[in-house]
Amino acid sequence: MVPHLVTALTGPTNELEQRVLDSMPAIERWFRLEWMEHTPPFYSSVDIRNAGFKLAPVDTNLYPGGWNNLTPEMLPLAVQAAMAAIEKICPEAKNLLVIPENNTRSTFYLSNVLQLKRIFHMAGLNVRIGSISPDIKKPTQVTLPTGETIVLEPVVRSKRRLGLKDFDPCTILMNNDLSAGPPGILEDLHEQYLLPPLHAGWSVRRKSRHFKSYEEVAKRFGKMLGIDSWLINPLFNSCGQLDFNEAHGLDCLTTNVDALLAKIRKKYKEYGINEKPFVVVKADNGTHGMGIMTVRDVKDLADIGSRTKSRMAVDQDGRPVSEVIIQEGVLTAERINEAVAEPVVYMMDRYVVGGFYRVHAERGDDENLNAPGAHFVPLAFSESTRLPQPGQKPGASAPNRFYMYGVIGRLAMLAASYELEATDPEAEVYE
Repeated sequence: MVPHLVTALTGPTNELEQRVLDSMPAIERWFRLEWMEHTPPFYSSVDIRNAGFKLAPVDTNLYPGGWNNLTPEMLPLAVQAAMAAIEKICPEAKNLLVIPENNTRSTFYLSNVLQLKRIFHMAGLNVRIGSISPDIKKPTQVTLPTGETIVLEPVVRSKRRLGLKDFDPCTILMNNDLSAGPPGILEDLHEQYLLPPLHAGWSVRRKSRHFKSYEEVAKRFGKMLGIDSWLINPLFNSCGQLDFNEAHGLDCLTTNVDALLAKIRKKYKEYGINEKPFVVVKADNGTHGMGIMTVRDVKDLADIGSRTKSRMAVDQDGRPVSEVIIQEGVLTAERINEAVAEPVVYMMDRYVVGGFYRVHAERGDDENLNAPGAHFVPLAFSESTRLPQPGQKPGASAPNRFYMYGVIGRLAMLAASYELEATDPEAEVYE
């Protein structure tokens, strides 16, 4: 099922699609050279918005869940990518320990963990699931909605290694974003590979830092392609030292929202876009779809309701939100059965392995779709949508559109690579 674009199939993204397809050899070479200099995150997923006049990432996740939304046809791609990733990091790897989120009650989330286990098992590894949740004190079997079962086991820490009672892994894969900070049990593991590294967790990561890196990547990519990088890059500002409950620092928010709306208006005018600009204010570290507010007019900030204030004041772990990113809002022009949709692209190592559409029937085209009530429709692989089809009319070919999503996803993944290099506590500094 390929969503239809509600915008007329003309305009900048079709020109962009044409430019991307015409430049495919140059693009693939550009990525190849980048990966010679930079290490891709072990795995990632990117939320993309296609406005018809702009195609841009709005969020990049370095601990992606939702692997269970990928279709069986996509599994071979994921398995091959997993083999390539493991081969680079630890070619002699035999045992892999997966550490999931502590939320053991969500069977939907655990279906994702089981899919990861399946991928790495097929890549040739013994895989077990080790929980760092204090609630898991003995091996615990959970039955999933499909009837399959998954066993969560308590981790065991020795002086230098982490494993299970009778299982010593050489590699540990985190599927837990560590938003509350890394627990001591994961620190000082010098003999094992921890993927992604601890500084990829939300206690260190900031969306504003990621999108600063993305801006740099988009400018260089745009220059290579001969396009305005705004067509693939959401503008942003950020604010710190906020307190929504006490209304501290809101003048910084007002000033930055006003400035960003003015910048977007100018761009809309330049491209003849007849839409009302908006910005999205988000907690600067991981949100799980929480702590998000859409602002269409700076005057709206003067009378934020108490419900919005309390929603913005704390993150998913109940900690106060004091830093926010103010991001250019990108409309989505994609619809599935008249419901608003956005693509999510999944990558492992430097490869695009699949994706799905996040669909929400009760949300508008300018709203966050990562919210209760969303459902997921796999990207259709009824034809070989992994390979682009040059010569097709712009906007008319699903494979070409999916190739475009893969390019944007990889640009965001490259930005994450820059970001992780900049925050690596063990990076070598050359004076």
